Amino acid sequence: MQTVIITGETLTLDELAAVCRFHAPVELDKEAMERIRASRKIIDDFVEREEVVYGVTTGFGKFSDVVISKEDCVQLQKNVIMTHAVGAGEAFPTEVVRGIILLRLNNLAKGFSGARSETVETLAAMLNKHLHPVIPQKGSLGASGDLAPLSHMVLPMMGMGLAEYEGHIYPGREAMEKAGIPVINLHEKEGIALINGTQVMTAVGALTVYDAIRLIKYGDIAAALTFEALNGITTALKPQVHLTRPHKGQIDTARILNELMEGSGMTTEQGELRVQDPYTLRCLPQIHGASKNALNYIMEQIEVEMNSVTDNPIIFPQTQEVISGGNFHGQPMALTFDFLGIAVAELADVAERRIERLVNPALNYGLPAFLVEGGGLNSGYMIVQYCAAALVSENKILAHPACVDSIPSSANQEDHVSMGTISARTARDIADNVRRVLAMEILCACQAIDLRSQSDTGKKGVLGKGTKAAYDMVRSKIPFYDKDRELYPEINACEELLADDSLIEAVETACRPITF
Repeated sequence: MQTVIITGETLTLDELAAVCRFHAPVELDKEAMERIRASRKIIDDFVEREEVVYGVTTGFGKFSDVVISKEDCVQLQKNVIMTHAVGAGEAFPTEVVRGIILLRLNNLAKGFSGARSETVETLAAMLNKHLHPVIPQKGSLGASGDLAPLSHMVLPMMGMGLAEYEGHIYPGREAMEKAGIPVINLHEKEGIALINGTQVMTAVGALTVYDAIRLIKYGDIAAALTFEALNGITTALKPQVHLTRPHKGQIDTARILNELMEGSGMTTEQGELRVQDPYTLRCLPQIHGASKNALNYIMEQIEVEMNSVTDNPIIFPQTQEVISGGNFHGQPMALTFDFLGIAVAELADVAERRIERLVNPALNYGLPAFLVEGGGLNSGYMIVQYCAAALVSENKILAHPACVDSIPSSANQEDHVSMGTISARTARDIADNVRRVLAMEILCACQAIDLRSQSDTGKKGVLGKGTKAAYDMVRSKIPFYDKDRELYPEINACEELLADDSLIEAVETACRPITF
């Protein structure tokens, strides 16, 4: 697997996913190492002169006015990690932990933080040797950085805390020994350099964005299958309609749907069967397009944050300055991740309404109730819609923005906080629910297509290029539903096709890449 070079400037979403999910190795860029050493020299000089620098020769937060003696500066860094590691809840999954380490490493590689090269190399070794600190998910306010969870990241580096290695949880020191990584003693500034930043919220959010890109593609695939199952009117997808309201996402969605359904015999034209479709079909470009526009904005924000300095204070070697600022504040990401949750939630919101149209005999244009013959004895897909509705309702609660709340901390020194890590975590939970709902819609749509095709002949039963590939992939795993049987394994199997990208690969091979 190709090595990801850490420069502090060029990390991409694809590279992050490669390191987090496929354990791609990392290597520090030579120029980055030179910058790291240059910023460290500034710290050493300030300590030697006993100058007052926040977090180096002073306490933290409200204690910023307490000067620390030269003799105690090293102990100060150890103390800040021990006292700030107070996280709560279940531990983050391994992929998120790897993302946290990677982003902190990339932040330090920019050379504005004053960490020693040995400390930075220890983070790289943890990734390459697959040693993963146990980091609780809860406890960050998202301002002054993700202090509590990042402190749990640092503990094993000091021989403390807990870490996972080769599938087992060990005390930090033991895990480091087993992985062959030397334990380090933090020097001046290094404690705060490791924990003052937005890397936890950004790791969770970046992985969610990576998945959201795929979810939006699956939303289009699911919608196209339902469009054909309900003999949708393609007239509303004509390019000239969308050029009169030229939002990029809207134009892209109409194009994508037309590409997916190219050659279909199951779609109709305006006035052929009915004059208009319901909004969940007719307004697909406007609905899905809005989520695409949101995601394009979010992706831009994420890649900026992944390659930014979020430390405090910031060291400027060229001017010999150490400046206390507020780059650790998570508000830019908090707003972004709240927006992400809302944008992704809408995919399930409209998908559940399409499921209802598929299963409801009053709305599905002649299909059997709940997509099964022998209704009454057979319940068919009745409760699939129930479950989808429950997940959508849960998403409505989760989508309430976390960033509108703030509780002051540190004796009101930190009097506005972002709650951005909560924003990222809830966006991830929303995305998990959305994937399940889209799997349900795809399964229902394939069932409806089979039922519709039984009464159609000739070209009327022909699917489009992209939808045919999606249908064939689903049917290779899940057979037609002729009578009641256990449904949850089939929903699980369909969701797995979404989780491992099998469905996208099949569709894009048969059709063309889904781009927006």
